[in-house]
Amino acid sequence: MYLARFSYDVLPINRQRAIDLIRREVEAARQTGLTARLLVPLTRSPGGAALQFEVELSSLDQLDQFRQRGVGSGNETASWMQSFSEILVSPPAVEILRVVDLQGS
Repeated sequence: MYLARFSYDVLPINRQRAIDLIRREVEAARQTGLTARLLVPLTRSPGGAALQFEVELSSLDQLDQFRQRGVGSGNETASWMQSFSEILVSPPAVEILRVVDLQGS
């Protein structure tokens, strides 16, 4: 299994708007059968992300498929991306992690 984690940096004044936009992304992932969640860091190192979106994948191909589908129709996805880009301080950081099952060893 893999985790794709998107870290977003937004100003405190835009935090609730960003949370609402990420919730749409979480819901879109769940509608396609993926496990997804919004992470809100309780502590934040200097330069650290204000919010994160994480999605579980059984294969890396699922990430491309999910990102191409977006959060609805082509127009809805474009509108969502435009709204989100207006409040991002910097481009999102993306981490792809492989989950190691220690129980199977």
